[in-house]
Amino acid sequence: MPLSLAATKAAALEIFPGHELTIDASSPFDRYQLSGDAKLISNGARIVSVLARDSTFEMNGGRVQAGNEVGVSLYGSNATIRDAHISSGRSTGLIVGTVDNRASTATVFNTSIEGATQGVILNGSSVLSLNNSEVRGGEQGLLAVDGQLIANQSRITGATNGIEIYRHPITPDSASFTFNQTAVVGETGAAIVVNAPGTVEIDVNNGSTLVGGNGNMLELTAGGSANMRVNNSALSGNIQVGSLSELDLNLDRAIMNGDVINGGGTASVGLNNGSVLTGRLEHVDKLAINSDATWVMVDHQQVGDLSLSGGNVKFGETGTFYQLDVANLSGNGTFIMSADFATLSSDFLNVTGTSSGDHKLLIASSGADPLSDDRLHVVHTADAGAQFSLIGDRVDIGTYSYSLINDNDGKDWLLDPGSKVISPSTNSVLALFNAAPTVLLGEMTTLRTRMGELRFSEGQSAGLWTRAYGNKYEVSNDKTGLGYNQSQRGFTLGADVPVSGGDGQWLIGAMAGHSTSDLDLNHGSNATVNSYYVGGYATWLDAESGFYFDGVLKFNRLHNESNVAMSDGKKAKGNYTQNAVGASAEVGRHITLDDGFFVEPYGQLSAVITQAQSYTLDNGLDAKGDRSSTVIGELGTTVGRNIQLESGGVLQPYLKAAVAHEFDQSNKVFVNDNSFNNDLSGSRLKLGAGVAMSVSQNLKLHADLEHSTGKNIKQPYGVNLGLRYDF
Repeated sequence: MPLSLAATKAAALEIFPGHELTIDASSPFDRYQLSGDAKLISNGARIVSVLARDSTFEMNGGRVQAGNEVGVSLYGSNATIRDAHISSGRSTGLIVGTVDNRASTATVFNTSIEGATQGVILNGSSVLSLNNSEVRGGEQGLLAVDGQLIANQSRITGATNGIEIYRHPITPDSASFTFNQTAVVGETGAAIVVNAPGTVEIDVNNGSTLVGGNGNMLELTAGGSANMRVNNSALSGNIQVGSLSELDLNLDRAIMNGDVINGGGTASVGLNNGSVLTGRLEHVDKLAINSDATWVMVDHQQVGDLSLSGGNVKFGETGTFYQLDVANLSGNGTFIMSADFATLSSDFLNVTGTSSGDHKLLIASSGADPLSDDRLHVVHTADAGAQFSLIGDRVDIGTYSYSLINDNDGKDWLLDPGSKVISPSTNSVLALFNAAPTVLLGEMTTLRTRMGELRFSEGQSAGLWTRAYGNKYEVSNDKTGLGYNQSQRGFTLGADVPVSGGDGQWLIGAMAGHSTSDLDLNHGSNATVNSYYVGGYATWLDAESGFYFDGVLKFNRLHNESNVAMSDGKKAKGNYTQNAVGASAEVGRHITLDDGFFVEPYGQLSAVITQAQSYTLDNGLDAKGDRSSTVIGELGTTVGRNIQLESGGVLQPYLKAAVAHEFDQSNKVFVNDNSFNNDLSGSRLKLGAGVAMSVSQNLKLHADLEHSTGKNIKQPYGVNLGLRYDF
């Protein structure tokens, strides 16, 4: 198409209606004016300015460097700008405007736009799309009267406000602003200001940020209103709602650190899908917290209607106490609070109007004991409509756990020391101090199972042996409330040699081993005891009479660790080491019957002494255990048969039964100076079965299964497998 150009009074090159011009880096540094479906294509050219009416402008690289005028002005026009730089020394970088209700569209890629006043002016129903671009203005980064902005991976900066939005007072068009991975910055003012009556739609998505130099990310003034949605972004700053303005703020998978201050307008806030808002909500009319979202208070607060649907209200950090006044409460949610029985201080929820729904209280645990038995008031409702309960049905305060009760016809909810039971921290302490005897005895019972193997050689051969074992104990004490399950696994290595003496045959030996005991406590707590031991033993066997004696002396080093799950979901940990010594003596007689049968009655006395120790959990709970001891007497018998195998080996299956009694009744433990007696005295019945086998003259095998039941200790199973090699 032939070109028609004319010089205007402003010394601009004019492209007449319907005509097209392409310029490049070799073209003159000029102004261009387009009208009536004209088209300008710039490929790397330097341009003073462009004014387009009802036309099309394409810019691929190059620069627009305006002086006093606007860099690029679009009225009822379309522009596509790529890889360029647009600036104005004394005016606006880019105008995306309307003429006679005809809107403009500008699509910008990888471009920087600067203006001495505004980087961009957007108005009417015009549309600006920014992609990986930067806009900067000496006053506002973007000034809009209505319009639609879509900014992707871009940055908009104003020396005062980042974006300032007005609405047309007579014929307003839609006003929507969408940000994806975009930063909006007001260096001395707010990130976004809505400054005239009317409602603006604002979407802050996918890692976008709003930063105001005055601390405000959004200001609504002069009746300006906004529906603001924040999705998958983290914002820091305040929102100010002025007189006659309205705010509808919704966070979805988002984080906001800042305040919402309603100074005479209307404000509603919604938090959804794990969003977290930390800050003040002053005079907020409606607050909805849903789907595991959380409001973190930083001061005493008042809100109008509070509705919860799986949401949380956190009353600040532990140790600071706030009051939340709510006009009306509905739904179901969780209030995360803290309390101090020592000073009778706590967070407090006060509902002055109507209340409904079932709500949970998660109150912070503490390792310190209360100094008073007074009840602690945590919730008041004017109409007794809502129901409240503790998560886990308790709150842990030092030695004990407390429950929640209601009073005043259901209007008041209080923590009640009168309902106390031992806390998980205390249970962990008692269990660890209590576990040492069962750990050591579980290690020593494996020695008795050697007797069948020794009889194959009548104790006259030196040998090496090993044992792998596992034990399960269920321990309870109704007096203290102690309860736990203990699972033990370990191994022992030993060696012995025969020594002649008296009327029989003596063996003396040494052993070493390791065991791990896992304690499964209530409410998800657990503890571990790692035991390392060495010892010696002496066994006397008289083949003619069948009498025998077995004595064991063992020294242990115990490494104890506790991991406590408290009622508020936090963990408390502690550890300590201690020494222990154990001994046992057993006498019995092996009586041979016809057809290879035998019976072996025996009596055993075992004792364990464990070193006193003290330690402190990291939640502040102090624990001290006196030197503990256990003394167990056992009477029982074993019945079995020796079966000669064709291979020359011997198979010895057997059954056993015994009664054991714990004599020691006093093992004191102090938790925060509260005394407990770990008394596990009482009797229990033991049943077992096993088999020993002489595979050859040198190799012996053994397997044993045991079960016991008693008042305080039950053993669902005890299993050990062994091997001995004689020289």
